[in-house]
Amino acid sequence: MTYLSRMPGLRGRLQAMTCLAGMFCIATAPLQGAHAATGQQDRHASTTRRTATSATPTAAPQVPAAASRAATAEDISVTSSRQALNGGGGMMRLETAPHTVQTVAKEYIDMRAPTSTALDLIKNLPSLSVSTPDTAGMQGGMIQVRGLTDLDMGLMVDGAPAAAAKYMAEDIDSENLEEVNVTPGSSGTDLPVMSAAAGVMDERSHTAAHQFGGLMDFSYGTNNLSREFLRLESGEIGNSGVRSYLSFSNTHSRSWMGSGINERRHLDFGIQKDWQNGSTAKVFLSWNNENFTIDNYPTAQEFYRYKHTGQGWGRSDDPRNDNYWQNSKDHWNQVFLTAPLHLVLPARLSFDLQPYFSFGQGWDAAPANPISNDDGTPYSGPNQTSFFLQNDTRQVGAVAKLSYQIDPHNVLSLGYWYENNYTNQSYPGGNTRADGTPPSPWYLYKTGAFTFGQNAGYEIHSLFIQDTAKYLQDRLVIHAGFKFAMINSWTASFANIDGSKVKGSVCDDSDNFQHCSNNRTEPLPQLSIGYTFNEHHQVYVNAEGDYRQPSAVDMGWLPSGPNFLKNQYSIKEELGYRYHDKYIIADLALFNYNVTNRIVDQYVGMNSFSPMSIGNQTMRGFDVMVSGRSIHGFSPYASFEYLHATQDSNVMDPYTNTLIHSKGTQAVMAPHVMANFGLTYTHKGFFANGSLHYTGPQSVSIAGDQRMPGYVTDTLSLGYHFPAFLFAKSPTFRLNFTNLTGSIVRTGALGVVYRGSDLNSHYVYSGSMPPTLGYGNSFMVEPRFSMTGTVSTAF
Repeated sequence: MTYLSRMPGLRGRLQAMTCLAGMFCIATAPLQGAHAATGQQDRHASTTRRTATSATPTAAPQVPAAASRAATAEDISVTSSRQALNGGGGMMRLETAPHTVQTVAKEYIDMRAPTSTALDLIKNLPSLSVSTPDTAGMQGGMIQVRGLTDLDMGLMVDGAPAAAAKYMAEDIDSENLEEVNVTPGSSGTDLPVMSAAAGVMDERSHTAAHQFGGLMDFSYGTNNLSREFLRLESGEIGNSGVRSYLSFSNTHSRSWMGSGINERRHLDFGIQKDWQNGSTAKVFLSWNNENFTIDNYPTAQEFYRYKHTGQGWGRSDDPRNDNYWQNSKDHWNQVFLTAPLHLVLPARLSFDLQPYFSFGQGWDAAPANPISNDDGTPYSGPNQTSFFLQNDTRQVGAVAKLSYQIDPHNVLSLGYWYENNYTNQSYPGGNTRADGTPPSPWYLYKTGAFTFGQNAGYEIHSLFIQDTAKYLQDRLVIHAGFKFAMINSWTASFANIDGSKVKGSVCDDSDNFQHCSNNRTEPLPQLSIGYTFNEHHQVYVNAEGDYRQPSAVDMGWLPSGPNFLKNQYSIKEELGYRYHDKYIIADLALFNYNVTNRIVDQYVGMNSFSPMSIGNQTMRGFDVMVSGRSIHGFSPYASFEYLHATQDSNVMDPYTNTLIHSKGTQAVMAPHVMANFGLTYTHKGFFANGSLHYTGPQSVSIAGDQRMPGYVTDTLSLGYHFPAFLFAKSPTFRLNFTNLTGSIVRTGALGVVYRGSDLNSHYVYSGSMPPTLGYGNSFMVEPRFSMTGTVSTAF
């Protein structure tokens, strides 16, 4: 039973709508004690926390039925479908939080292929331009958002930090996703994010069912894709109120460009316990094992050669070639765990604890033959393999928050966030095996076949305070918060000479290590105000400060001493307006960002990036998204962004030792225009969804001498829900298509370069051709036309 205060206006209507079909809500007159016991008023008005101020359909805690009856003079029964909150077939959701929120719902997720990652699902949100390198869901990709990138975002599962965008598939299977929401301009004060200048993307995991059952599906498609998925639901275990699920998936495919076999095995586990007073405890655990072929990412020259002649840049199928696909593998094991706990305490108090942990271990292999000998003659020795070996990459942390309901209108929260992030990486190398496969990197490491290694990490201690106040029958919501982060960052490197670890250049001279550390503090204020005029109109303003530092892996590349990169800091403002009625949902957001010490990454090969600072930037623009409710089965969706982003500093090019006069030019990786259109149709058991995305031209070099033209991508989903049959409760068949026109387009630059004429930082390969030197940026390319067919059913 969901407890709501009886009141007129939008809030009462929206909260009633958050009940799932068949469930009942009880509205009562506000009583201070019972109102505190719900624990609803103590949460920040961000959808990443599923709050009362956001129209999230599955968040309300429960209270004892007897207590509810004792506190109310009348019971009002309300039933509603959560689809009432959605427009455009789930491509947009009705929101009320006092900041920008962009969400794709389960209705839309269920129409897409099971191989879809979270990045595939959010491609049509107005603030985002997303690039993905494959259609099999083996890898993630990259995000550009309001002139920033995914490296500036907090990427989360159930409110806990997750894998980088390039590896989103490691975290969770799409069948276990309830929704994906993006807050492109903000992050909650109580969220454990250290890099959120571009906002937060949060994946919400499946809630275990109350009854025994499950879900299974099988997919087959282009590029020899085969995928199997099975989820088993325990239902409530005895009378304990505990319920859980366990799922497993297995995926196999080949590379769409060149040769290569890719495999992924993934396990998700969830368990949940709800108490009658509104307390909840949940655990989400995932394990991921993958072996995929590392893509060649083409330079502009390679891309145009493929477009005009059909000669690709993929890996070779010849074991004698150093670019043989088996010699370019990513092998990775990862465990991810988060366990949020919400306790309703006496005396109008509540306590939230969110511990999280992730651990990964693996390596990337790459061909390492030199282009020529020192005397200029072609290299003719045995093929070589080099490794990016991560012996230990882990992240552990927790957020603790104590909330107190001061009065029926005010909730004050105090909290503490701790995180420790660490990586141990090295770069062994040796002779490729006779069959073309790489040697064991761990054997090479133990026997001293490496020249350089690094340990790097950071530790965060952060205190925060926030207050959420609601007045005028909850039509006016004011949230103010302040977080103070204290960060110790460090990087240590060691070299191997004659089998012994020896120090390189000296920051300190202990233990044969080069060791550099840095202590910094960051003040992070936030203020957001939302006002609902009536049931149709809402306005809001939001302002906050955010910072970013390089990740622990990136810090392994950092130079030592005084060149240790400064933290990036951003000041952001938003002004928004929302409208909805029984026909449409509309959302407009205007934004302004000022960024100092902008940190960007340059691709250096082997799925690795090196950070650099390029001064200050300014980004201004607006997002608009509109969707329609279902009319005769049709639900349209459209979104648009205009962005004016400028580089505010001149930048020194270290390759040519010259100053780039970039001040006032278009910021790198910041297209002026992005647009999306989608249309969903449902009739009885039939469903279909089509989408188009456009990203405008953009600069991909700081000097502005290398640009990428605009491009269009598309998807199509078709399916049919059959009547239940025997044990199959929802037999469904669907077809999913991407790149229907077979367009050959670049969808994003892998990183930032100083000039298009600068020498690329890694060798360039094309099939069985010998390696060459490349110039300028490298790019992700839209995979060729693909089709995936899926048969699924709940049971």
